Amino acid sequence: MSDQVDVCVLIAAGVEWRALLPHFPLAETLPTPYGEAFTTSIASQQVCFFHSGWGKVAAAGGTQYAIDRWGPRWLINLGTCGGVEGMVDVNDMILAEETVIYDIIEGMSSYQAAIEHYAVQPNLDWLGTNLPFPVKRLKLYSADRDIRPVDVSGILREFGAAVADWESGAFAWVCARNHKNWLVLRTVTDLVSDQFAEALGNADLWKQRTAQVMASLLNTLPWLIERYLQTHS
Repeated sequence: MSDQVDVCVLIAAGVEWRALLPHFPLAETLPTPYGEAFTTSIASQQVCFFHSGWGKVAAAGGTQYAIDRWGPRWLINLGTCGGVEGMVDVNDMILAEETVIYDIIEGMSSYQAAIEHYAVQPNLDWLGTNLPFPVKRLKLYSADRDIRPVDVSGILREFGAAVADWESGAFAWVCARNHKNWLVLRTVTDLVSDQFAEALGNADLWKQRTAQVMASLLNTLPWLIERYLQTHS
C-alpha cells in the first residue's frame, strides 16, 4: 500500500465497511492497528479507504493515524446516521455543515463552553450550491450512544438536533486540529421519535439499509474528488 495518498476515506462501523468491500472486488486489504485499509484510484487520485472503527475513541485515534501514515490532502467520512422523525427522512443524505459532540457533562464550569470547544465547521465553499446529488446541509451531532425515545425531547430542547451518529464529531475535530480539509457525508438509515425507535433492538433493519445506502454514498466520490481538484489546484 502506498504511504502517500491524495484522499483518505474513513469508514467507522464494521457493517458499513463490509457493505463497501463488494464495490472494490480487486482491492487488497492490509491490516492496521484499527482496521483494514486499501488504496485505489478514483478520478485520477490515490484514495485510501480505511476502516477506523466505531465510537469517538476509535474515530479520533483512527483519524490521527490516517493523517500521520498517509498524509492525505483531505479526508472524508462516509457512513450512516439516525434521524429525528419529522425533521428528516430515511435515505436523506446529510452533508455536515457543523459537527457537535453532545454527550459532554460539564458540572464544574460552563457546559456551553465545553460543547463549543469540540464543535467544528468545515469550509464547504468549494462545493458550490449545485451538487449533482441531493443533500441536506445540517449540523451533525455525535455521542457514544444511540438516540433513544426517552432522549428525543431533551436533545431537541437543548440542540434542535435532527441527525446524530457516533463518530463524526471526533473525526472532524482531529482533522481541524491538524489543519486538514474534511467532509462528512452520511445517510439516514433509521428514525427516532419520543414514542419509538426503528432500529432499537433491531440491528437487522440497520444492516439491511446500510448495505443500500453505502452504494449511494460511494457514487458521490468521483464528483467530490474532481470538484476538490478543480478548486484546490
